[in-house]
Amino acid sequence: MPDLKRTRNRLKIVIAVLVLVDAAAVAMLLTPLAGMREARQQEVRQEWQQLKSREYAPWRGLDKKIPRAKQEIDEFYQERFPAQESEISANLGSVASGAGVRISGVRYVVKDAPIDGLQQIEITSNLSGGYLQLVRFINALERDKLFFLIEGVELGSEQNGIVGLQLRIQTYMRSTS
Repeated sequence: MPDLKRTRNRLKIVIAVLVLVDAAAVAMLLTPLAGMREARQQEVRQEWQQLKSREYAPWRGLDKKIPRAKQEIDEFYQERFPAQESEISANLGSVASGAGVRISGVRYVVKDAPIDGLQQIEITSNLSGGYLQLVRFINALERDKLFFLIEGVELGSEQNGIVGLQLRIQTYMRSTS
């Protein structure tokens, strides 16, 4: 027969330990270590407010940002897109002369641009000059005040240090209508 007295003593010890654990849990709940319920709720509210303010921060001042963006777009159009084709060819010529490159056989094709108020201009031209001069021309064209997008470069023949190059360029022009 099992020893009931010994089992009873073990159960008393286990119950005493559980009562002590419960007392410790109640003490932790009621002491300042755990914090008051209101304080915890206030902390949660503050964290929630910070999260909401970070989430909506990009939208703040949008009423001022939109007119400013429209103004910057208009300035970009005025500075980077010419109103006449002659400005494009004059600018292309000045960049070429500055780099020491000769331009021949320039062809302009005007198309409607996907953006209202602009026309797309595709320029195909043949260039000749030294290799370093052609590199300087392309570099200067990419850095020019007018907007030029180089679509393609085809290297031609080389004779006596003069390299031939065909260049396809895209730019935009403000519509007059």
